[in-house]
Amino acid sequence: MSLEGEPSSVGLTLELWHPDCWAIEATDRTGGGVLAHAVYNSPRTDGGGPRTVTGLFTAFGETSAEVERLLEAIRDSEHAGDLFELQERFGRARNAPGNVVREFFLEYDPDEMICPALLEHGFVHSAPVRIEDGSERWQLRFAGDRSAIESSLDDVRDQTGAEVTVTAITSSEDRSTREQRLDTLTAAQRRAFEHARETGYYEWPRETTTQELADDLGIAKSTLLEHLRRAESKLLDP
Repeated sequence: MSLEGEPSSVGLTLELWHPDCWAIEATDRTGGGVLAHAVYNSPRTDGGGPRTVTGLFTAFGETSAEVERLLEAIRDSEHAGDLFELQERFGRARNAPGNVVREFFLEYDPDEMICPALLEHGFVHSAPVRIEDGSERWQLRFAGDRSAIESSLDDVRDQTGAEVTVTAITSSEDRSTREQRLDTLTAAQRRAFEHARETGYYEWPRETTTQELADDLGIAKSTLLEHLRRAESKLLDP
């Protein structure tokens, strides 16, 4: 898609892979996903700068077993430090995807972060980063001329070895309520809901059946109904 000749301060959604990332590695090997919320400096006892940073994250998945496997894969990563699981939530349960949600702090090497390179080239993240299936999804604002987006992304790729794909561009400052609610769905719930919507399940009269939807997605009818029920609950909740 062409990015030239457009106004500045646009919104971007990026699908991104970069090397030496514990979250990318862990979600590539297991189900579930991770939301990245905030990063804090880790203090040093010698008074110098931080050797590591500590991030606040949410692990999410369809089942407790899936989330436990994900957390174990994170602990096993050579790019992850100490993981401290939180007993109480930080108030994000309503907006977090997944049937099971676990929050944690994790120490890791700041040199393996891609955020500084994005900031250096004018990309400022505007929502928690979502990591699933070995890929990160970033929602960003570009603080520059829209015609410079492609060259700035090339600079990020060259500097970090990242693979970056632009999946959406918006000119409005605020994302729609519908888009924000879709972000609370798990990947499986979103696939089921979007396929049901595209094939006329929500039309009247219905143009497909739940059994046909389940067959299309290669899952059991009971599983499909559970995905749709949870998706509808999140999307319709006032």
